[in-house]
Amino acid sequence: MLRAGHGLILVVLALLMFGVVMINSAGLSVSAEDGITLQRVLTSRSTLYAAVAVAALLVASRIPVDQMYTARGVHSPIPWIVLGMFILMALVHVPGLAREVNGSARWLSIGGLSIQPSEAAKWGMIIVLAWYGARHAGEMHRLMVGFFPTLWFVGAVCVLIALEDLGTAVLIGAVAMLILLASGVRLWQALLAAPAGVAFFAAMVIQSPYRLQRLMAYLDPYQDPQGIGYHIIQSMSAVAGGGIAGRGLGNGVRKFGYLPEDTTDFIFAIICEELGVFGAAFVLFLYAALLLSAFLVVRRQAHPFLRLLGTGVMLTIGLQAAINIAVVSGVAPTKGIALPLLSHGGTGWVLTAFSIGLLVSMDRAQNRRDVAAPACLTNEVRIESIPATAAPA
Repeated sequence: MLRAGHGLILVVLALLMFGVVMINSAGLSVSAEDGITLQRVLTSRSTLYAAVAVAALLVASRIPVDQMYTARGVHSPIPWIVLGMFILMALVHVPGLAREVNGSARWLSIGGLSIQPSEAAKWGMIIVLAWYGARHAGEMHRLMVGFFPTLWFVGAVCVLIALEDLGTAVLIGAVAMLILLASGVRLWQALLAAPAGVAFFAAMVIQSPYRLQRLMAYLDPYQDPQGIGYHIIQSMSAVAGGGIAGRGLGNGVRKFGYLPEDTTDFIFAIICEELGVFGAAFVLFLYAALLLSAFLVVRRQAHPFLRLLGTGVMLTIGLQAAINIAVVSGVAPTKGIALPLLSHGGTGWVLTAFSIGLLVSMDRAQNRRDVAAPACLTNEVRIESIPATAAPA
């Protein structure tokens, strides 16, 4: 019988394999003569990233997630996660360690490896908030004990990330608020923080010329089609150019110097151009299957920590995919938000797969409990059926 955990593994494998193929297709150049070959795909860097992501998924599927909550003192991972998050976010501002991409220092280069601190903060935030929400389940509706401490923590993380990556900061803040609401925070309390969040967002946009340009391009991309509107026009042209069946795998034209970030943030546009509506529908089907499998795992969990953790993973993947697709299709302003497990990126793939692996571990543990429960009930019935006056054998 195929369980929800097995479904998660299968969908992750499908997304990674599809992502590897499409990244290699989007990475073709005009001078490439061999096109998309099996050797090219197997020896690509994206294949290596996918293999590491699968390994992370399998490792996480064996982690006893409940012990993340029950561990105390130095054995608890929560303080180490918080410390690691802030260290990584601080190091990205250290000259010599930060690597600038498209005008933003979002990456760390350590020993030849590139790490994206915002990805670590995004997934670490879920674990920390789930832990705190479960610990203070009966007090989360109280401002001073439940909401305000978490609000300060979420705000500090979002501010540090927004300095270089406003889109990811918005995603983290939105998921964090939804987790807090699920843990018991009242809606009116969350609305109290809304004006401060909106004001901070507006300030970050106003003080950054390129963010203002992105907003202007969203409002009217054809006002400056060769300037600020170029990116979104090329993306929408790629999406519309695929039609129903697409131009064929590898036959897209927008990737040949027209559409920037075609292997990362705008990979969905290449999918639409080369595979058409059918390719886009296949991607949406995979994400729907992933979210449904995650939901089936979460609904079976009885402990608040497991339910909040699973909900956070599910919300992050769902919102991130929705934002990326909205940006590519011109429904939302351009942001640096990747398509989970499809857009090229080592840190994102590995940490996303690892987080999904935690859901697989939760499902495996719940399956063991379900198997053990009937045996316990049978033993209780047998004991109670023995007459009180019966002599021991």
